[in-house]
Order: sequence, then C-alpha cells, then structure tokens
Amino acid sequence: MKFAKKSLVMLILFCTFFVSVNSFAGDPIEKFSRGIANIAFCWGELLMKPYDVTKEKGEIAGLTYGVFKGIAFTVARVCVGVVDIVTFPMMLPGCTDDPNDEGWGYGPLMRPPWVFDIEHNPYNFFYDDTAIAE
Repeated sequence: MKFAKKSLVMLILFCTFFVSVNSFAGDPIEKFSRGIANIAFCWGELLMKPYDVTKEKGEIAGLTYGVFKGIAFTVARVCVGVVDIVTFPMMLPGCTDDPNDEGWGYGPLMRPPWVFDIEHNPYNFFYDDTAIAE
C-alpha cells in the first residue's frame, strides 16, 4: 500500500513538473527526438566532417584533419544526444532556437542540430531536392 501511495505521489509530481515546463516556449518532444536521432545517426559525422573539410580546405586536409574531426564530432554527438534525452523536460541555458540569442530553452546544444540536414543530403536520401523550395 505504501508503494502505491509513493508511486501515485511521484506520478503527480512528475506530471505537474512536466505540464508546468511545457507551459513555457519550446518543444521538449523535439529535444527528446533530437537526442535519439543524434545517438542513432552519430556515425554520419564520420562521413560529413571529412566531406566538409574537403570542400573548405582540400583533399589532403579532408583525409587527415577531417577524419579526426569526424571522430571527435561523433563522440560529441553521442554525449549531446544523451544529455538531450536525460534533460528533455528541462530548459537549459544557451539552448534557444535562435542561434544568435542567449537564454534558456529547448534548442540544440550543437550546430547543426541534426547530423543530416538540407546541406548534408547524400543521394537525396533524407530530403528530396524537388520538395525543397529555393
């Protein structure tokens, strides 16, 4: 009986906290799903960072610096994904949706917020080019 009462109190406290947090601006469900996607697709950094470095600095830099940058960003992407999943009902400092703004919010901890975005769309797999207005 004591366990049922404690469980009910914890459920009420969690729901109250979750509802009060949701009354602020932002989207905790997007933060949660972004965390799952960052963990699931962290391997994409191993492909995207060498590609980005090659476009900016050339092939030799892409083969050396780009690979190490990809490994570092893969580890960072996993850590950020775990933080997003664990803290999804809470707003964090410096996480606003506007990258030029400061304050508390549900925005991403790293930019770009997703591994595969419109600029990184290998073989039109994630976004169809015909569906994106220019």
